[in-house]
Amino acid sequence: MFEQGVIETKRGKFEIFKDGTGTPLAYTHLYSEFNTLEDIMSQHLAEHYTVYIINLRGAGQSAGPTKDHTYSMDDAVRDMEAVREALDIERWAFAGHSTGGFLALKYSVMYSESLTKIIAGGLCASYEYMDHPESIYNNKNPNNKRMKEIFAELRKPETLKEERIALSKEWLLMSLYKEETYDEIMKRKQSGRTLMDKIDYFTSELKDYDVREKLKTSSVEAFIYCGRHDAQCPHIFSAEAADLMPNGKMTTFEYSNHSPDIEEEEKFKKFIRSTV
Repeated sequence: MFEQGVIETKRGKFEIFKDGTGTPLAYTHLYSEFNTLEDIMSQHLAEHYTVYIINLRGAGQSAGPTKDHTYSMDDAVRDMEAVREALDIERWAFAGHSTGGFLALKYSVMYSESLTKIIAGGLCASYEYMDHPESIYNNKNPNNKRMKEIFAELRKPETLKEERIALSKEWLLMSLYKEETYDEIMKRKQSGRTLMDKIDYFTSELKDYDVREKLKTSSVEAFIYCGRHDAQCPHIFSAEAADLMPNGKMTTFEYSNHSPDIEEEEKFKKFIRSTV
């Protein structure tokens, strides 16, 4: 279990959770709220790194958005830099999955001098995954209509807890290679509550997201991974990011969708060890 704390920075206060041994590593997700239970990927990382899970702006006990400090990806990276400075860490690694992976790429082009490496997957270096028919976020995907219906119900305050659980399960199953993996996930106590207002902000700024050209000049060592059958950000986009980065390396999980950290857990653990 991670140790909880709140740290004051020049950009406000942020809730962090610390565990593990080894060199420092920051970990987060753009629209998730963590607690001391952490999540599966951060548990694996803590076996090799001193992990700092950061609740970004608007999550947990962290500061909320202001006129000058928003939910944007750029501000999220600036906030993480403020946390690093407040912790008096000269350089650290950064790890993230999905939109956490988007942040890893952003971090790599905004503050490469602050990073020792990134470990990131299930990602894209631009908005273009939204236009790919294999992504559930594309309106040509057979799951897209139902996914939008699920999101609409989850946004309603009157939706009952039992309904929310059923809807969340249906959404998660769209991104699993094998349905039985859902039961395994439910057995594992972990955090990462989805914050719908932050998803909405991310969606609003996504059309302007494209770091492909900047990645070509990033010197950061990048360990990129993805499930072969990723239904959110198709495999081709993680492979593109790894290819664009001069020090990028791609690892593919052949029997995974969007969650190789549990869908191919033993292989994923070996992958994490290989980054040390």
